Amino acid sequence: MWVEFMTVRNAYVAETWQELFAAEGLSIRVIPPIGRGESASMRDARTLYVPTGKAHVAREILRKI
Repeated sequence: MWVEFMTVRNAYVAETWQELFAAEGLSIRVIPPIGRGESASMRDARTLYVPTGKAHVAREILRKI
């Protein structure tokens, strides 16, 4: 299962966060706006999800930067 962690302004910011978390060994799912799916623009907000039980790890990574 995955839990919502944060919402970011656009896909570019989401990719940056995804790379940062991946470098720390934490997988992240980037989800486009509901209902937009494939037609979502790179400028649309994205929601980042982390695995259940790993939100504390994500918060610790954010605290470090």
